[in-house]
Amino acid sequence: MPGRLVRRWGPSAAAVLSGAAVAASLPPWGWWPLALVGLAGWEALLAGQRALVRARRTWWFAIGWLAPCLVWMWQFSVPGSILVLVWFATYPALAVLALPGPPGDRWRGLGLAGALTAAEALRGRFPFGGMPMASLALGQAGGPLASLGRVGGPLLITWVTALIGTNARRILRGAARLHTSGTPQVARAVSATMVVLGLGAVTVVAPSGTATGRTAAVAIVQGGGPVGTRAVHTRAQLVLDRALAETEAISGHPDLVVWPENVVNVAEFSTSAALHDIAAQAQRLGAAFSVGITENAPDPHQFLNAQVVVDPDGTVISRYDKKIRVPFGEYIPWRALLGALGISVATVPRDAVPGTTPAVLDTPVGTVGVMISWEDFFASRAREAVRHGGEVLINPTNDSSYRGTIVQTEQLAASRVRAIETGRWVVQVSPTGFSAFVSPSGRIWDRTAQSVATWKIRTIELRQGWTWYTRLGDGPILAVIVAAWLAIMYGPWRATLAALRTQRRASRLPTAPPSP
Repeated sequence: MPGRLVRRWGPSAAAVLSGAAVAASLPPWGWWPLALVGLAGWEALLAGQRALVRARRTWWFAIGWLAPCLVWMWQFSVPGSILVLVWFATYPALAVLALPGPPGDRWRGLGLAGALTAAEALRGRFPFGGMPMASLALGQAGGPLASLGRVGGPLLITWVTALIGTNARRILRGAARLHTSGTPQVARAVSATMVVLGLGAVTVVAPSGTATGRTAAVAIVQGGGPVGTRAVHTRAQLVLDRALAETEAISGHPDLVVWPENVVNVAEFSTSAALHDIAAQAQRLGAAFSVGITENAPDPHQFLNAQVVVDPDGTVISRYDKKIRVPFGEYIPWRALLGALGISVATVPRDAVPGTTPAVLDTPVGTVGVMISWEDFFASRAREAVRHGGEVLINPTNDSSYRGTIVQTEQLAASRVRAIETGRWVVQVSPTGFSAFVSPSGRIWDRTAQSVATWKIRTIELRQGWTWYTRLGDGPILAVIVAAWLAIMYGPWRATLAALRTQRRASRLPTAPPSP
């Protein structure tokens, strides 16, 4: 009996462990080499298996990867978190199912990398706009492959990471047999080495933006307070008072002060006492303020989530309304249907109105790109900001709803990847942490602790110019994946067509007359 259980469930358990190794490469753990270990284990479990077996083991691999990284969702909805986990684990399983067999052929190393990248691309877009958290690219934010972001964005990081991991056995086997093997093994080892060296050379020559010759002293304000709290359980005035108290402690001469998302929650900001208080601080420091506000919308069932710029004379000179909303956090999809089915939607009583303007703010220091909270996980937001003249990126966020550090550290990793992709400084600020400055190389500066009240000021370089990724987007890597899939499928298609032609010719041959 034990032997039968091991044979039946052992591969699935091994797949979960391989996925867990990938999870350990992601924040808050951040052991990026383990992604390659986990991918190598996944590839080994698929060798020589039928299509349905490959899909089943891939599903368990994705469960092991995503479950530890999405455990924070349990505090909001246990059934919802299970549904999300099962749903997104199905993407790579279906992608692997679409690959031709047998999986042990010479195309497996290329096909698995493309399938995983395609699944990640889909997960980042569908449904409800996608959920790119716990993505393979974020696990490489602290490793050498992150520099590929300026070439092809997060999908290229994903593809190359998967390519190396799923070919690790072949590379190691070929290197070990160089002294005794024939041409195929030598060719594989040499070609793999050349690919890695070639990608390294590309990242060296790829543009990363240029300096404008201008700098700005930017201050970030973290008001502090406990994590794991919701807006419905916290007085809005308390959050504002904490931010004002910490702002009053700022010394020095900042050019721009950045407050987090949702610090001001009022019916209308332009007529609020909060604007008067912020203007007083802006005048005292002689600096513009970028402030996260929540306002009532004309429709009482909706609200607005925006970042505004207040200059020292108290005038609101620029505004950006958040475009990408958090499903089931800032709005409820199918609200009427869910309500009709008796499912409570009271946790999100109003829906956020999506913005329509480009992701930039005009400030006295220059054009500032904006990614409000959740938008930081979407490379398209940073890319749009740079293409509209953003010289520095800010990520005002509100992570106070999440216990632990999974969401907070993943968001900081996302800021690192966005900085590398765009060649811009990223300024991340949260009311309860983590807040930090991220350089264009992805290095973190002045990271704050959680829950503490603090402020930081740093002089950063304003930058211009486009990287290859901001110029071209995801199109090239998606085209490579499609081309590779077509090349892989060519063999089976050709064999199928040849069999059909043989059958057709056989059907046209004259049959022998019956014997007398």
